Amino acid sequence: MIIIYLTLFWEFFKAGLFAVGGGMATIPFLFDIGEKTGWFTAAELADMIAVSESTPGPIGVNMATFVGTRVAGIPGGVIATAGLVLPSLIVVLLVITLLNKVYKMASVQTVFSFLRACTVGLIANALAQVAMLTFFDGKNVLIIPLVLFGVFFVLMNVFKKIHPILWIGLGAVAGVILF
Repeated sequence: MIIIYLTLFWEFFKAGLFAVGGGMATIPFLFDIGEKTGWFTAAELADMIAVSESTPGPIGVNMATFVGTRVAGIPGGVIATAGLVLPSLIVVLLVITLLNKVYKMASVQTVFSFLRACTVGLIANALAQVAMLTFFDGKNVLIIPLVLFGVFFVLMNVFKKIHPILWIGLGAVAGVILF
C-alpha cells in the first residue's frame, strides 16, 4: 500500500510541478497518468473533467482527490491532493521571498512571458484533447454533443447576463438527460 501512496504522491507532484497555469493545464498530465498507471481510461477522465468542472473547487484538486480516493481510499485522496498542491506551495513561498528583489529585472520578465506562453499551450492542448473525446468516437463525429455545444454557445452569447453557475447546471442536466 505504501508503494501506491508514493506513486500517487509522485505522479500528482509532477503534475502540480509542471502544470503551470492552473487546473486545465493539468489535463495533459492527467491523460499521461491514466495511460501510465491504468487508474482510469480516457473516457473516464472526460467524465471526471465534466464532474470537476461542475463542482466547486479547482479542477486539478478535484481530479487529484477523486483519483486518489478511487485508487487508495481517503488516505489516497489526501496524498494525491497534497502531491498536486505542494509544488505550488513551495513555488509561492519562494516567489514571495524573492519577488520583491528581482521582479523588475528583464530576465525575470522574460521568464514570466515564457510561462504565460507555456500556459496557453497547455490549456490549448487540454481543449483539443477534451474536444476529441467529446465530439469524436474514433471513427465518427458525435452529433448530439456537437449540437448541444453549438446550442449552449449561441445561448451563452445571446443571454450574457445569466450567471455561469446556471449554465453549468443546465449543461449537467442536459448531459444527464441525453446521455
